[in-house]
Amino acid sequence: MTTREQLEVHHKEAWFWARQCCRFQPDLAEDVLQTAYLKVLEKRALFAGKSSFKTWLFSVIRFTAIDMATAQQLHVSKHLGIDDIQLSEIANSQNEGGAMSYERMISQLPGRQAELLLLVFYHDMTLEKAAEVMETSIGTARTHYDRGKKKLRELILASQLKKAI
Repeated sequence: MTTREQLEVHHKEAWFWARQCCRFQPDLAEDVLQTAYLKVLEKRALFAGKSSFKTWLFSVIRFTAIDMATAQQLHVSKHLGIDDIQLSEIANSQNEGGAMSYERMISQLPGRQAELLLLVFYHDMTLEKAAEVMETSIGTARTHYDRGKKKLRELILASQLKKAI
């Protein structure tokens, strides 16, 4: 399968990952995804076959988002800065729908925890693959994964309690 065909196969998931890497900002995500695709197609990012194409592509997208944020002086941490999101901005700009509620809850988690949960649950990666994308050890990935699940569970229960009242 050619590189272009691989990109087409993974485009939908790549779009969602780019959006998540860009703090759920679709315009920025489009720029990041386009830049990442250009890196791949122009062979500035080379797939060496050490992992799956999807895992490698997600790493390219992640680092492209970090590079673009740095270039735009958005002061995003190496771990996407998901924990730096202004929750009031999200609350004011989005309604109480399911996807928006999910985004708000995920945005309340520390960066690495949010990334791991998104990669494992939303993008159906194993912890090993998620650790590769994040360039961290499997032990560190497990720790952030467990902490993230516990924190997300607390947020869900608090949300349900709030709705019941």
